Amino acid sequence: MKVFKFGGASVSSVERILNLGHIMKHWDNEEIVVIVSAMGKTTNALEKVVEAFVTNKKEEALQFFTQIKQQHLSTAKYVLVTHYLACEKQLKDFFTEVEWLLHDKPVRDYDYYYDQIVCVGELLSSTIISAYLNEIGIKNTWLDVRDIIRTDDDFRDADIDWDFTKQRVESIIKPALEENNIVLMQGFIGATDENESTTLGREGSDYTAAVFANMLDAENVTIWKDVESVMNADPKQFTDSISIAN
Repeated sequence: MKVFKFGGASVSSVERILNLGHIMKHWDNEEIVVIVSAMGKTTNALEKVVEAFVTNKKEEALQFFTQIKQQHLSTAKYVLVTHYLACEKQLKDFFTEVEWLLHDKPVRDYDYYYDQIVCVGELLSSTIISAYLNEIGIKNTWLDVRDIIRTDDDFRDADIDWDFTKQRVESIIKPALEENNIVLMQGFIGATDENESTTLGREGSDYTAAVFANMLDAENVTIWKDVESVMNADPKQFTDSISIAN
């Protein structure tokens, strides 16, 4: 059993989503839990939605969110054919979750609204990627990680309820792996016992991958990156960075 985590840059474009499919074709006979981040700069874009909403700029918040919706629908259209309509329906359900909130007036603090809105990034990306993998013959089960990772209500930096989460791993993830040997979920997010979305802090997707690897006794965790190798510096910041030899 393995855990793969694909970060935002690894799923930031149609080309990279197609590449993810090529990677998974090499592993589709093994049990794998795949953790997916939000696409590219989606989290940053959703943060702009939050800022506008909590400062009572409803129309601006809705405009920002419309751009996010269009970007994800466009990506889905590029990578999907037979699975597009089902994917579109699921995406629109998540859009509606956010839009219902944006049509209200903010009555709680920033961190609460941050988690309710920003969490949708991972839900949208994982929905598209799951549909794409199914379309190219890599059968997988999509799960909402908020049904599994239970947390407290420390919004934006939630702590995991380990006992409850372990029980959900046993009752939800393991049976899903028996049905389809690939299970696809979201990183970074969880939910309280009142079904309010929470986030686990920065680098939360890597943390999610490690949590599931531990609870499933996985043999390893692979963090897929958008660079060719491990390098001595960030190539986006240092033009003279080089690969480190094995």
